Amino acid sequence: MNKKLLAAGLVKCLLFISYCSFGQVADTAKRSFQLGQVNILGIRDSLRSNRLNSAQLNLYNRYDVSHALNLLPGITLTAVGPRNESAVSVRGFDLRQVPIYLDGVPLYVPYDGYVDLARYNTFNLSEIVVAKGYSSILYGPNAEGGAINLISRKPFKTFELNAAVGYLSGGYRLNTNIGGNLGKFYYQLSASQLKRDYFPLSKDFIPTATEDGGRRDNAYNNDIDLSGKIGFTPTTSQEYAVGYNFHHGKKGTPVYTGDDTQNALLRNPRYWQWPKWDTQGVYLISNNKLNATNVIKTRWYYDKFVNQLNSYDNAGYSIMTRGYAFTSNYDDYTLGNSIVFENTDIVNNSFSIVGQFKQDVHKENNLGEPVRRSADNNFYLGIEDTYHITSALKVNVGLAYNNRRSTQAQQFTNNTISNLPANTNDAWNIQGLVQYDFNESNAVSFSVARKTRFATIKDRYSFRFGTAIPNPDLKAEDALNYDLSYHSLYFGKLSVDASGFYSKISNSIQTVNNVRRDPVTNVNQSQIQNVGKAEYYGAEFAVGYPLFTQLRVDANYTYIKRNNLSAPQIFFTDVPNHKVFASMQYTPVSKLYILASEEYNSKRYSTSYGTVSGAFYLTNIKANLKLPKGFSFEAGVNNIFDKNYTLVEGFPEQGRNYFANVMFNY
Repeated sequence: MNKKLLAAGLVKCLLFISYCSFGQVADTAKRSFQLGQVNILGIRDSLRSNRLNSAQLNLYNRYDVSHALNLLPGITLTAVGPRNESAVSVRGFDLRQVPIYLDGVPLYVPYDGYVDLARYNTFNLSEIVVAKGYSSILYGPNAEGGAINLISRKPFKTFELNAAVGYLSGGYRLNTNIGGNLGKFYYQLSASQLKRDYFPLSKDFIPTATEDGGRRDNAYNNDIDLSGKIGFTPTTSQEYAVGYNFHHGKKGTPVYTGDDTQNALLRNPRYWQWPKWDTQGVYLISNNKLNATNVIKTRWYYDKFVNQLNSYDNAGYSIMTRGYAFTSNYDDYTLGNSIVFENTDIVNNSFSIVGQFKQDVHKENNLGEPVRRSADNNFYLGIEDTYHITSALKVNVGLAYNNRRSTQAQQFTNNTISNLPANTNDAWNIQGLVQYDFNESNAVSFSVARKTRFATIKDRYSFRFGTAIPNPDLKAEDALNYDLSYHSLYFGKLSVDASGFYSKISNSIQTVNNVRRDPVTNVNQSQIQNVGKAEYYGAEFAVGYPLFTQLRVDANYTYIKRNNLSAPQIFFTDVPNHKVFASMQYTPVSKLYILASEEYNSKRYSTSYGTVSGAFYLTNIKANLKLPKGFSFEAGVNNIFDKNYTLVEGFPEQGRNYFANVMFNY
């Protein structure tokens, strides 16, 4: 049977099953999958602004991970317009420098280190945890600017479920979660579909030669997810879980519709579609408490990524005859494991040691060409220790050694596959943190962390369609991150989070133009080199307060300044200096609430030579009504004032759009 039809059928089948029962939803915190967490032993993360739970994701209707993360201070929603990818920046660091994990298992494309966060929905998550600048050594390599962990659900009742079916402008959503905790065994099944044929453009959008307005052309997506886990807890000291996830996605890439005369896409538009953006993964996670003071935790995982990109002649998306038309295939996988030993034999001391191995394999070819293969082996060893000097004062230190070794790198030129030079790179990470807890709800911390990021396979080996020279011997870039953070909860109501941060980046992996002129093609070629130096600094502030029983206000503000110290004339892209998010929730009666939110982003650069994507603000509103027998209904409007805005110049975002959902909880 066709995998796509099977997945779609299972989604609808599980939705049908889920609507056959009735009940109440339980506290979302109890559903967090503890085995999927990665924590610094002995340190309490008191910053509310570093995490999101499933209740918040539902409250703000954040269906995919990138838009969910945009709720937090220090995090900026970004986009890769020419690829129709959604991403985020964490204090100025991109997703190659702030890796994404699912239950502690790394998620990324082995070739370039990126991940399209729009392909990952939030329907089966219990929470999202973000470490900014200072992250646990236990995460592993490449966490130069922090780490993001998506934590799945774990049932705590004998039987529980929730489901939703909804409309959104241009498409629909379907999702369900079914689980049960039977004592020594538990299970969790999730299925979802998020489909959109188009999104509406603002009425203020001015039609161009490549976009006539109204419904955004080639802006479709269809993402189907299936996942499940089975857990076994034979004793109170042991827990084992096996999980599987499957994703089938397809999408179009809307054509560039800007007016930047230096942008090659203005002269040569890309007519791209992605009939496959598929992943499959399986993992085994265990927690074994050997005795009162010794614990061993393990993760074993295999993740597969299959991708197909079709480049067409024109907007008809039916012919491939010109030189730039092609069908590109990726067939990648990651295989790895992590073993952690924890010890608390010493009074007031918590010690952890971690060893990891990970193999990244990338295989690619254009239709009609042979497959070429590239592979890296990654070795990692780290230690982390927390000492409680007093009941209030604690210190954490960490040290890690990283090794990335290329085992194969192939190129295809002149109708022949040949090998490129292999290489190896070592790097050290070291960090320290001091935290003082004034009381249970009032804490301050200061940290310093030197973190690194290895060059990806693409960084080292890509010819970029003949315009670049490979550089196999690229070294890791590194950042020195400083952070001062404060959290308090006044009178049990007013929550305040504040942080100031500074990062100094060295050996930054950047493109150097005009390194050589190709004598055959007469094209100026660039090369990726370790030439960059930069600094990022700024501040975050978040506050939440229930003004009275029926009204709650939340707000956060981020200021980020990034300076290119090695080449000031080259602008850093995609991150605004200022970002504000605020919301107000009004509950006139117990079964009804109304939520209004406002977001502001200052201007940002879209290109390194200074093209600007302008400032914008967005206003959203929704109403949610609780119905009998576990049902609820909600409807809302995003971008009420129909603002015409972009995250990347030439790629307009949604104008005014609508949604409505029916939800059920048991």
